[in-house]
Amino acid sequence: MRIIRDYTYVDLADRGASAAIGNFDGVHLGHRAVIDMARKAGDAISAPLGVMTFEPHPRQFFAPDAPAFRLMSREARAHRLEKLGVEKLYELNFNAVLSSLSPRDFAQRVIADGLGLKHVVIGADFCFGKGRAGTAQHLVDFGAEMGFGVTIAQLLEGDSGSAVSSTAIRNALTDGKPRDAAAMLGHWHRIEGRVITGDQRGRELGYPTANMSIDGLHPPRFGVYAVLVDVLEGPHKGSYHGAASMGVRPMFPMFGVNKPNLETFLFDFKGDLYGVPLSVGLVEFLRPEEKFDSLDALITQMDADCARARSILAAL
Repeated sequence: MRIIRDYTYVDLADRGASAAIGNFDGVHLGHRAVIDMARKAGDAISAPLGVMTFEPHPRQFFAPDAPAFRLMSREARAHRLEKLGVEKLYELNFNAVLSSLSPRDFAQRVIADGLGLKHVVIGADFCFGKGRAGTAQHLVDFGAEMGFGVTIAQLLEGDSGSAVSSTAIRNALTDGKPRDAAAMLGHWHRIEGRVITGDQRGRELGYPTANMSIDGLHPPRFGVYAVLVDVLEGPHKGSYHGAASMGVRPMFPMFGVNKPNLETFLFDFKGDLYGVPLSVGLVEFLRPEEKFDSLDALITQMDADCARARSILAAL
């Protein structure tokens, strides 16, 4: 998959795609439906499959100090899109210049002239241009004038009858319901990143963990989860079962402030994972974070957590 970040300098080979446009945070089932429509439109006109998205997320750009809300990092999003067969990822730099373009200028300068897209697919609620003034119908009109096709995809509904959305997925994760989130995502909600050095408390307790930062990501409910783990590189590359703790480690406060992270114990694993990228899929919430009266009580609970997680994961 090719990643293109500047619409003003695009190789001829990277032009002419049929592209789905949006933020694609989570790459959920609604996003996949839009991408599939772009794929079919591209097949009809012999155009490669593309996705146009923005980095940083416009919401981050306009409110940089707001609480973290993203379901996935840009790297995790690219990884997921590549798995779906996307050939061209137009990950455009969202900056003051891009955000100030009028809807007409966005259509002309970015879609038609810059990327030379042959067809685009957007959601029915798509807005674009300065002040989000452009609507889906505006883009249809611009496309007819500027020479690119436009398909408007209707919003996808979940089993509950409500629209599948990144917001609904965030709410499910906040409530500690990863299976509900997975039903909208079409896959387990995954946190990806490289293993960082921790304080090695888990090793001392007999449960060595792979620690990962969740900076910049929407934090799921703090607590313990049954997880599926993919080691993405190195001699231990492969898939494993495990249990993970999400949160601030209330048993081990550091100077009164603990930064939330994800600590994962891989079952039946021996090896060094420092610096190795992992993908941790949340399967089931087991219990909230707790502060125990003693380390022995904590270890007893960790034994029970792992036994329960093994049972849950074995049944998948």
